[in-house]
Amino acid sequence: MLSVKQAQSYYPFPESTTHGFDHVLRVTALAERIARAEGADMEIVRTAALLHDIAAGGPSREKHHLVGAERAREILLGMGRPAERVTAVAQCIRAHRFRTLEDVPHPPSLEAQCVFDADKLDAIGAVGVARAFAYSAELGQPLWGTVSPEFKAGRQTGEPYTAHHEFYYKLLRIRDRLYTRTGQLVAAERHGYMVDFINRMARELTGEM
Repeated sequence: MLSVKQAQSYYPFPESTTHGFDHVLRVTALAERIARAEGADMEIVRTAALLHDIAAGGPSREKHHLVGAERAREILLGMGRPAERVTAVAQCIRAHRFRTLEDVPHPPSLEAQCVFDADKLDAIGAVGVARAFAYSAELGQPLWGTVSPEFKAGRQTGEPYTAHHEFYYKLLRIRDRLYTRTGQLVAAERHGYMVDFINRMARELTGEM
C-alpha cells in the first residue's frame, strides 16, 4: 500500500533525536513482527506504522493521533486505495497514542493493537532508556533527580522533572498497558532491562558502585 520512500516524503518536519523517521522505521519493524505472530493484516499494519507520526511535528502534538489519522486518510484515498482499508489504517493511527487523553480510543482492531504495542515498545528497553535521556537533554533537564514516593504513587508534586521521573510517570507503566501476547512478551524482557538500568544508575550516582 505504501513504500518507505513514499512514507518518508510525508515527514517534512526537522529530524528529532527521539521522534525522527528512525523511530517510525523501528515501530514499523516491531509492528510487522507482532502482526506476523498475531495473524494481523500485514499491509494495514505496515501502512499505519509508517504513517502513525505523520502529524507529530506539527503545532498540535497532543492531537497528532487525530490529525495524523485524517492526513493519512487523505493521502491514501488520493492514491486510490480502497476506502475500507484506508479506514482501517486511520483507525490504527487514531488509537496509537498512549491513553492519557479522553479522546484516545482503545485500539478497535487487532491491527490497531499491533501498531499501538509497537509504538510503546520503542519507548522501553535500551532504546527507551536512550530516548528518555536524549529528550531530557533536549529540554535542558538535569541528568538525574530524586523521585519522591508521592510522585511514584502517581501524584503530581511539582518537583523538578528529569528522565528518572519519566520512568515512573510513563515508561514503567507501559508493560501493563499492551494488548497483544507478542507485544507483552517483548515488553517483559525490555521492562526487566529498564528496571535493572534504573537501579544501577541510582547506585552509581550515590557511589555504591
